[in-house]
Amino acid sequence: MTLEVRVLDLGAVEIESSFLVYRRAPGESVLVPVFGFLILGGDHPIIVDTGFRSTEIMKRVGMVGHQSPEQQIESQLGRFDVALKDVRYILHTHLHIDHCGKNDLFPMSTTVVVNRREMEFSVSGIGGYQPEDIKHLVDRIHTQNALRFLDLKLTGGEEIVPGIMCYAANAHTEGSMLIAVETAKGQAVISGDVVYDIHDQIVMPFGSVQDREPAHTGHHSTPRRNEKAAIKRLLNMSDILLPAHDRGAAIKNAEVIGRWHGDIPDGHLDALEPRPWFPVCSSC
Repeated sequence: MTLEVRVLDLGAVEIESSFLVYRRAPGESVLVPVFGFLILGGDHPIIVDTGFRSTEIMKRVGMVGHQSPEQQIESQLGRFDVALKDVRYILHTHLHIDHCGKNDLFPMSTTVVVNRREMEFSVSGIGGYQPEDIKHLVDRIHTQNALRFLDLKLTGGEEIVPGIMCYAANAHTEGSMLIAVETAKGQAVISGDVVYDIHDQIVMPFGSVQDREPAHTGHHSTPRRNEKAAIKRLLNMSDILLPAHDRGAAIKNAEVIGRWHGDIPDGHLDALEPRPWFPVCSSC
């Protein structure tokens, strides 16, 4: 089955630069988008990640959130004539504050899909998880068909519907997962926060001198070796790489060959161009 991936613009956050790319400009603030994804072409719409609850909640973790009425998830789905009740599955790359904040807007007939290890990790006391988000998921555990657990390290990967597979990311958080989608342009892999910044982690890896050695993020709970290995794996399994906080990339022979602008497959491909080594937030 050939599917389409539409980009949902769910807001933006101001964040410290070295949080995104390890040791890059500590103390400098950058503004990054928050993307979700809508998968169309199957029997029912499916979305990946739902953004953050509100700009106020972002202050808990020391971030400034930006979200216009047009960036609310209902408005973003409405661009494609999709209502909340129409969504069959919500797939979560992981359960951090900016990825699962709008689940309680969806009816219990929408099944939330999460790697079981991520749910376990979310209640371990490690930061980044918010009580409102996790308590809602606990309610779904005890509601018929409202939550689906995957056991990705044990199974090696699980199919959600034809054309959509989930795999353990083995990076960022202990339970993060990758979502691979078959499109007319090849396999698009939604990577969550394994990659924050394609240019400074992959195209021109910040601080790296070895050939094809990616730079890891400054925010992860797994070993640095896992982070680098996960990025290399992404490059080898993707035709299109779709992070949650950066514009997508076209991949060939495990290298970035261009940047996507817009949806997959209907967007257009931009050639790689030099840019400043980090995107300074002019309003910060």
